Amino acid sequence: MRLTILGAGETGAGTAVLARKKGYDVFVSDAGPIADKYKQVLDGHALAWEENGHTPDLVLRADIVVKSPGIPPTAPIVVAAVERGIKILSEIEFAARYTNARMICITGSNGKTTTTRLIHHILTRAGYNAGLAGNIGRSMALQVAEERYDLYVLELSSFQLENMYDFRANIALVLNITPDHLDRYGGRIEGYAEAKMRITRNQEPEDSFIYWRDDDHVPSLLKRTPTPAREYVFADTRGGRAVAYVKDGVMTVEQPCVFFMPVADLSLRGRHNVRNCMAAAMAALAAGVPEDALRSALADFPAVPHRLEPAGQADGVTYINDSKATNVDACFYALDAMTTPVVLILGGLDKGNDYAQIMPLVKEKCRALVYLGADNAKLHATFDALGLPVRDTHSMDDCMVACRELARPGDTVLLSPCCASFDLFNGMAQRGNMFKEAVKAFSK
Repeated sequence: MRLTILGAGETGAGTAVLARKKGYDVFVSDAGPIADKYKQVLDGHALAWEENGHTPDLVLRADIVVKSPGIPPTAPIVVAAVERGIKILSEIEFAARYTNARMICITGSNGKTTTTRLIHHILTRAGYNAGLAGNIGRSMALQVAEERYDLYVLELSSFQLENMYDFRANIALVLNITPDHLDRYGGRIEGYAEAKMRITRNQEPEDSFIYWRDDDHVPSLLKRTPTPAREYVFADTRGGRAVAYVKDGVMTVEQPCVFFMPVADLSLRGRHNVRNCMAAAMAALAAGVPEDALRSALADFPAVPHRLEPAGQADGVTYINDSKATNVDACFYALDAMTTPVVLILGGLDKGNDYAQIMPLVKEKCRALVYLGADNAKLHATFDALGLPVRDTHSMDDCMVACRELARPGDTVLLSPCCASFDLFNGMAQRGNMFKEAVKAFSK
C-alpha cells in the first residue's frame, strides 16, 4: 500500500518512519524546503522525498495521504487527492492505529499547551509511563515507531482534528472555544467550533469528557451531538452542572473523585490558570492519579515557555513574555492577570480578530500600546481612539526601544500580541525568544 505524506516537518518525518516500519511504500512531498534535520531522518530510513513543490503524478499515486495540519483542505494538491477518492488522514489518526495506549486529549482556543503539559507533569510525577505529543513536543508517530508508552497526553488543534475519523479519546478536554483561525473556516466560528468538538468522536460510555460550563459553544454543540462519555464540568463558581469550581479560595473537585486544594498553593497564577488546573485535576483523577501525587504536581509545575513567562526586570519595570497569545481571548486572560500598569505589545499576522473583547481591559490597565507588525493599520484603527500613547514598530529592536521609553518604574511590559507571528518572525517561539534576549541584554 502506498502512502504519501504532505509536509516534511516534525509530524511528516515521524509519520514516514512509522509508515516504513509498518510496510508502506512511502513518499514524502513538501511544497517548501525541507529542514536538514528532517532530511537526515528521511535519508536514514531510505525514504523517497521531494521538496519545493509537489509532483502530482508521484503524490496522487497514493492509497492514503497524511498531511501536515498546517496545509488547508483548499490546497490544490489536497483537493486533487480528494477528487480521486484518496483518504486524507492526520498524523494522530494514522499513529493511533498502531498503539494500544490510552489517550488523554486536550483542545481549546486558549490554555491547551499549559493544560497538556500540566497533565503530563502530573502523570509522570505519579509514575505513569506517559508520552507527550500532538501539537507539542515530538511527533506521536515517531514515538509510536520507536518507543512504548501506556498512555499519551495529546494537545490537539482544530487543524489536526479535521482529519481524524476513527481515533478515540479516552479522556477528552475542551477548555474553551473562542474566535481563532477564522481565516481557515470562512470567517465562521461555527466551523471552528465543530472541528474542536470532533475530539468527542468515537467516545464510549466508560470514557470521560471535561469541559467549561460557561463556554459559548460547547453546551449547545453537545445538545446537537451528545457524547456517551461521562461528562465532568468545571466553572469559576459552584452551580449548574459544575463538579469543579472555586469556593472560599479553595479549588474544589467533586467528581470523578473528591479533591480540595487552596488556590494559593497552585504554582500557576491567574483566573484562567485556575480553570486549567481544575480541568487537569479532573483528567488526572479520571486516569487514576492518587490525591497526594496530584497535589504535589499542581504545586510544583513550572511555567510554560511563552505563556505569561517572566522575562526579567530592568529599571524597575517587569517584562512578561506571552508570545503564545496568538488570539484575542489569550490576551484577555493575560491582561486580566496584570496588577500593575501595562505597556502592551500587540500585533502580527491578524487572523480575523475582533478586538472588542479586550477594549475595556486595555482602557483600564494599559499605560501605553506598542504595535509590532508588518502592517499595523488595523491596530491603529481600533485602539488609537482610546487616547493612549502609541508607538508603531516593525522589528523587535524598535519595539523594545519604544517600550523602554514608555514604561515607568513599577510598570509591566507585556508581550501578548493577539496575532500570529509569521509576518516578522518564523514562529511565536522566535518572537518570544527575541523578546527575552532583548530584556536580558539591557538588564545587565
